[in-house]
Amino acid sequence: MEHRLLEYFIAVCEELHFTRAAERLGISQSTLSHQIQLLEHRVGAPLLTRIGKKTYISEAGELLLKHSRNAFHELDQAQAAINELSSMQRGRLRIGCSGNHLLTSAMISFHKQFPGVELSVTELATDETKEGLLTNQLDIGVVFLPFEDDLLESITLYNEELQLVVSDRSSLADAQCIEMKELQSYPILMLQKKFLVRQMMDNYCTEHGFLIKPILELSTLDSLLQMAKSNIGGAVLPRSYLINNGGPDIRPIPIIDPVPHKSVGIVYRKETYMCASIQTFIRELRNSFEV
Repeated sequence: MEHRLLEYFIAVCEELHFTRAAERLGISQSTLSHQIQLLEHRVGAPLLTRIGKKTYISEAGELLLKHSRNAFHELDQAQAAINELSSMQRGRLRIGCSGNHLLTSAMISFHKQFPGVELSVTELATDETKEGLLTNQLDIGVVFLPFEDDLLESITLYNEELQLVVSDRSSLADAQCIEMKELQSYPILMLQKKFLVRQMMDNYCTEHGFLIKPILELSTLDSLLQMAKSNIGGAVLPRSYLINNGGPDIRPIPIIDPVPHKSVGIVYRKETYMCASIQTFIRELRNSFEV
């Protein structure tokens, strides 16, 4: 089966629109349609279905898409190995993370050693990072663990604790600590439920027989911090985030009984060729979290 036909097929699956896929590939829509028909003839099954202006992937198409992505992943790994042998110091490292603050130190050190390697860092929920790794759209991830999947490996970096952050004008500003159950009686700001930090808090509460209903659910740590600074409520934030994002106008308060904590680690796809850039970035990450 031709490499080019699979490229065309993957583009249509990702766009779910023949016109957009054709524009992305730099060919005409009629040429693309003909190539997809040729591919369907070769595999002996319909791969895509058009209903009106919408395009859907058939069951056979889903199978071919999965195996095609795996095939391209293997080709990418072969090219990476060849580039390494040729001492090429170019390329791109794609990273998904639960918070950009986790990578700052490692990125600075890495860039000094590999200035020719482009770093692409995207802040994602843990499940989104997992999806990116499994579809070969990311090289590594930095997420909350455990991260269980037969196709992925993980390396623990450190243990993260969550804290309540309030404004220096808050009634809790002088508190030395706060029990988790006390959060029920205070206006709380939290990440949306798709984030593992939020799921972790919800699970702790369920296990101890109570529920925290946040007054605001936001999608970034920065937005939570800004709301806390404005004295809208108390934000539940990772302690590591506050190291470089603190200030005189906020008060971090340890949460106790229980202390909400979770391991943070690196995840990557098994059998991925670990080129020098990936190995170095992982080493820099591990060094940045050593006490």
